[in-house]
Amino acid sequence: MSATKTATAWPIFAGGAAGAAAYRVVVATDWTAARAAWEAALAAGTATPFQHGTVVDAWYRAMAGRPDVEPLIVSVYDDAGIHALSLALIRLGGGGRRVIAFADLGLIDYNAPILGPASPRDAAGAAQLWRALLRALPTAQLIDLRKMPERIADRPNPLALLGTLPCPLNGNVVRTGDDWNAYHHSLKRTVRKELERAWRVFERHPAAAFRPIDDPAERLHVLRAIEVQQPLRMESTHKTYVLDEPNAAAFYRNLVESPATKDAVILTALTAGEEVVAALLGLHHDGEYIMVRISNAEGVWSNASPGRIIIDKSMEWLHGRGHRHFDFSIGNYDYKRRFGVEPIALVDLVRPLGLRGLPAKAELHARAWLRRHPRARALAERALGRAPKTAP
Repeated sequence: MSATKTATAWPIFAGGAAGAAAYRVVVATDWTAARAAWEAALAAGTATPFQHGTVVDAWYRAMAGRPDVEPLIVSVYDDAGIHALSLALIRLGGGGRRVIAFADLGLIDYNAPILGPASPRDAAGAAQLWRALLRALPTAQLIDLRKMPERIADRPNPLALLGTLPCPLNGNVVRTGDDWNAYHHSLKRTVRKELERAWRVFERHPAAAFRPIDDPAERLHVLRAIEVQQPLRMESTHKTYVLDEPNAAAFYRNLVESPATKDAVILTALTAGEEVVAALLGLHHDGEYIMVRISNAEGVWSNASPGRIIIDKSMEWLHGRGHRHFDFSIGNYDYKRRFGVEPIALVDLVRPLGLRGLPAKAELHARAWLRRHPRARALAERALGRAPKTAP
């Protein structure tokens, strides 16, 4: 992929029965050329923070050196020219095994379209749009769209109306209401008292402070601390850490290095002088805040529970700035449950476009069936010589 690649588009009007809505689909392969249309759609539409132009720009720029990743920025309009939806996609791979997927590669927690005024709200309209989309996309063997919310704000996601399967991952949301103290007192007493105790312990250290980080140079300094602290934590839990892979690291640097990203990317930290004790990187858009990366320095700081404090103080600060919707993103960890999260379902849509795409769809259906039948799953894992998995 090249950031200077000439834009290409395949416009198409979908066919349909008389009186049915028709859709015009434009697919661009140059993000730089397509960004203005994306930003216009975002300004007038509905999306999650992961579809903010800053985030999409950071992602495409980070992947610019990968020859196996081709951008596909999709814009869909109805027959009156009114915007229906936009998608940040890629065509991955080469030769006879090409996959069309979201611009994600494990770095985006929620994949979703930007919904415009003409976005369909029922299955029939979604199917009509889907047919137009399929006719407009370039050749591939599989469409693999994962981690989609069923609703975006108060509107249905039309891609979730197309015979999807439950995603094994889910979101985790807290809605605090207008009274921060009331929310805090709704937490279990042991959780609330531990947060209060941990903050008192942290405050005893000289120059201890909670701070939002706005200065571009300091944001990079805090990001470097996250890059050091996170893999140490993952190593202690024996989990694979992939965020130090060059393209992934570039994505996060792109998110924090420019002053312009402050409109979408919030970085908060616990500091003691020059030391970063804990840090939290999150995204926000239209009053919704999503936590993306968190880290903390353990060792002498462990007694202060800095990971919990950075979440609590960040939420309180953001609440004071008008936020009421806090998303702890994917991953069902104990610390999220302590803050009273509600699980939010996500769905997957995988459609083969050729014979080589059939195995991927079959595997997705098999995994979904096994998740619904835990006894059969345990038998299958024992047959394969694996220890049965337990919920986190």
